[in-house]
Amino acid sequence: MKRNIVFSLIILMFSVASASAAEFRLQGIDGKQYALSDYKGKWVIVNYWATWCPPCLEEIPELVDFHERHKDTDAVVLGVNYEEKTRQELLGFSDEYMITYPVLLGEMGSGKNVGPIPGLPTTYVISPTGEIMARQVGPLTAKMLDDFLLQQAKK
Repeated sequence: MKRNIVFSLIILMFSVASASAAEFRLQGIDGKQYALSDYKGKWVIVNYWATWCPPCLEEIPELVDFHERHKDTDAVVLGVNYEEKTRQELLGFSDEYMITYPVLLGEMGSGKNVGPIPGLPTTYVISPTGEIMARQVGPLTAKMLDDFLLQQAKK
């Protein structure tokens, strides 16, 4: 019973109406340009975060775990830093926290976000066809992402 309630809450947290994700092209801390369209055919987890945000820091290992298990098959994580930090600062931070997914330099107030960012962390789940399938405001876990993708595969 308790497991079903938890699973139902996970589904409710992620449920949003499908809409096409706004295309964005952002520079990564590695100097490369990243765009949502580069990942057509894969699930894309777009995570807006900041270095000063405790829940953001707590979910980094979860996002790394998810990314490492899925990057070569069906999903990737893109971490969009949503604060005024230099590329050098973020490179050091990324090394310290062992972030293996691409970290992108967000452009606050530019309108280049996938959708509204009501708080940090905010995570969007984009389908392989480019549709926004879910938004989570607040921290998440790799299990929550795995469960969501499993639910979508059953539809």
